[in-house]
Amino acid sequence: MKRTDYSLKEIAARFGGLLLDSTETTVNQIATLENAQVGHLTFLASAKYRPLLATTHASAIIVGLADAEATSLPRIVCDNPYVYFAKVSAFLNPPALVVPGIHPSAVIEEGAYIDPTAHIGPNVVIGADTKIGAGCAIMAGCSIGAGVTIGVDACLYPRVVIYHNCVLGNRLIAHSGVVIGSDGFGIAMNEGRWLKIPQIGRVVIGDDVEIGANTTIDRGALDDTVIEEGVKLDNLIQIAHNVRIGAHTAIAGCVGIAGSAIIGRHCRIGGGTGILGHTQISDHVEISSYTMIGKSIREPGTYTGIFPFSSHEVWRKNAAQLRHLDELANKIKTLQQEIEILRKER
Repeated sequence: MKRTDYSLKEIAARFGGLLLDSTETTVNQIATLENAQVGHLTFLASAKYRPLLATTHASAIIVGLADAEATSLPRIVCDNPYVYFAKVSAFLNPPALVVPGIHPSAVIEEGAYIDPTAHIGPNVVIGADTKIGAGCAIMAGCSIGAGVTIGVDACLYPRVVIYHNCVLGNRLIAHSGVVIGSDGFGIAMNEGRWLKIPQIGRVVIGDDVEIGANTTIDRGALDDTVIEEGVKLDNLIQIAHNVRIGAHTAIAGCVGIAGSAIIGRHCRIGGGTGILGHTQISDHVEISSYTMIGKSIREPGTYTGIFPFSSHEVWRKNAAQLRHLDELANKIKTLQQEIEILRKER
């Protein structure tokens, strides 16, 4: 029978931290300060939630050094409560064990290799010469094209689609509706009609990548589209052909990245951002939500291009003025020149 209760002493022995008060207090789940009940371990990661310490029903709490004496609850004091919470949550909520085997309704084409420890669910289709690594879970309705390589311990949730020849790393997590390797938007105008350009590159994904539901990653036109190790992609992201995303970058939902953009390592990109094609973004760049990136960013830092909201009437007036900014700038330049002439004439 699976064990569910752990003492704070056991948790601290595993993850570190300073124990205060009852070290023998046991917990079985993580919860928020507001909703925690007896048996729950909660956490305080921001000072704005400090008032909730007085009303929480949690059995114990994770706090930072600054809040070590802010509560009388049994507690674990650590440098980063949010990271500590993430580690404990993963420990208390491990993924379901993979049950090896191939469902009778699965279609496995000639030359495909499936490791005996992998799980292949109902109505999965696996193309010719594809390789599925050890411990993989390929859930119901997934479609995997020919010549695909998937590393060990990957998890493809129901109805993920992987096109031919793509390479997916170890421990990939792809949520429902993900499409990897569809054609990039490659077209050329020829005598008034669009001519399709064959997309002959692949998608190559590194280890420990997670891809959110209904995110799409296009294959390269000639070279590969590359997602490096540790990248985390939210839901509803569009990644166009020949994009490269650097290791450990995190991208929030509804971001659109146009073709051949290169994004550095350890970047954080807020939801709704648009990144134009052939731009390059340095390592360690943070982009605020709904920002439009129209040119390359060469230096680390935070970049924001959000126009603040206002009442509709005020917005209309400001929008009308925005149309005349270039004209206004020219008038100011002229006035500055005239002022400078007057000064010289004195």
